[in-house]
Amino acid sequence: MRIRPLAALSVVALTTLLLAGCSGSAAPDATPSPTSTASSACGLDPKSGADSDAVTVSGAAPQLTAEVPTDLAFTDLQRTIATEGDGDDLAIGQLVSGQYQIIDPSTGEVQLDSADTSADDTGLVPLIVDGNSIIGSAVLCTPLGSTTAFTIPGSMLGDGASNVVVVAQSVDELPTAATGDDQEPVAGMPTVELADDGEPTITVADDFQAPDTTQIATLKKGDGATVESGDTVIVQYTGVLPDGTVFDSSWQRGAPAQFQTTGVVQGFQKALEGQTVGSQVIAVIPAAEGYGEAGQGSIPANSPLIFVVDILGVQRAATAE
Repeated sequence: MRIRPLAALSVVALTTLLLAGCSGSAAPDATPSPTSTASSACGLDPKSGADSDAVTVSGAAPQLTAEVPTDLAFTDLQRTIATEGDGDDLAIGQLVSGQYQIIDPSTGEVQLDSADTSADDTGLVPLIVDGNSIIGSAVLCTPLGSTTAFTIPGSMLGDGASNVVVVAQSVDELPTAATGDDQEPVAGMPTVELADDGEPTITVADDFQAPDTTQIATLKKGDGATVESGDTVIVQYTGVLPDGTVFDSSWQRGAPAQFQTTGVVQGFQKALEGQTVGSQVIAVIPAAEGYGEAGQGSIPANSPLIFVVDILGVQRAATAE
């Protein structure tokens, strides 16, 4: 994706904010940090208003188009369902394919079109349905297949931020656990058992010895797009310490997580890049490629980490002209 040169840095940062939600990550090099769960089943629960009603959305993903008046008031957050789909209402924790556009309301120009960052020839990207991010809330509590127009005051996005319009459409529901073909276990790796919903339980041997460099084994092999450096990856994951203590889990929070491969610790990045969507991998990460001497939260200093990661979707990184 080529971003307009005058807005390149701001659009990259804005896209990250719109995808990640209001609370964000505690540290840029951390494994994914829990984000607050909105109290309402419909999250931000935006209502329609004069601004969002005035945005005209046409076409269907991956070829959405929108006309945005330049005189919108942006007095509050508004969302209008431009076209209602015929699927079930989407709920927090689901994953769907779709398209979104970020539009500069002062000019009507599309600053970023997710269709240009699709990792395959569908032109679609994966969208986590959630209640604390703008993109997730664009489709939350709307019937699958709906198109929406979202008008967002800059004051909601931080000091000095500009007003933004987002249009989006959900297309198909995607699985929230890896669906690839089972692979033969690798000797010496921790064992993994899966619950009916796909959540893993990881058992670490009593004589566990941390490797010198990250060791990775494929548990399920998917046939989707390959993860590249800098991509935004949608995953389910569980992380445990060598004593089996779970220190982080998207499964326990009830929704997949998303982050750039370059925004996590080195060992976790190694576990993601080069893998295919639909795959499940186990990674044993030495402290030197994790949090090292500093530790992180409940992770002690100099602790190895073990992760099981389901790779559910990927979106290519945007680049400036």
